[in-house]
Amino acid sequence: MSKIIITIDGWSSCGKSTLAKQMARALGYIYIDSGAMYRAITLYFLRHHVDWTNPEQTNQALQQIQLHFEFNERSQQSDIHLNGENVEYLIRELVVAEKVSEVAAIAAVRDFAVRQQQQMGAQKGIIMDGRDIGTTVFPAAELKIFMTAEQSVRVQRRYQEMLIKNPNVTLEEVQKNLATRDHIDSNRAVSPLRKATDAILLDNTQMTMDEQLDYALKLASEKMQSVIAR
Repeated sequence: MSKIIITIDGWSSCGKSTLAKQMARALGYIYIDSGAMYRAITLYFLRHHVDWTNPEQTNQALQQIQLHFEFNERSQQSDIHLNGENVEYLIRELVVAEKVSEVAAIAAVRDFAVRQQQQMGAQKGIIMDGRDIGTTVFPAAELKIFMTAEQSVRVQRRYQEMLIKNPNVTLEEVQKNLATRDHIDSNRAVSPLRKATDAILLDNTQMTMDEQLDYALKLASEKMQSVIAR
């Protein structure tokens, strides 16, 4: 079948990355975690005490950042590397999660990341998830999915995820972090989170991961068939 670009956007803790990775494995596509890119940039800023409210400091810092993905044989997934260092696990820390939406809202940061993402997708056969992939990065993507779920479900999912890495994290902390990220993501001036007009809504509140994957793969198959038929 013809290769296509698949974008998965949506709210935090809807399982965008999980679905994207599953689809990539099933289809033999390359998975690009756009969220990991913004987290890696945030990690660099935090490490180097960059004042991201200062445009000059931000632009200078971005010139020092190199990002790429490498396949990890052990985890069977692509890990993000920051200037040659595998930071896949470091970027999942709460300290990064608390700041990533602020950093990702900066126009210069988004321009930097989007340019790299578009280069990665030039050959198609990719799946990318994030907040503005279907609206800004790949507005002409053949298949766009927008994921959502009830907030209480999303909070519980994020809490269980963070608990493994930080046994001291509280449900209240996670709930506050999620609410803050939702507000920033949907109200930022540059590429705010919104459903593309041609995106297919996927509410997985009551769905199992297998049901979700089956549905998404059916959508992908239909789109690839339609490309052939053109």
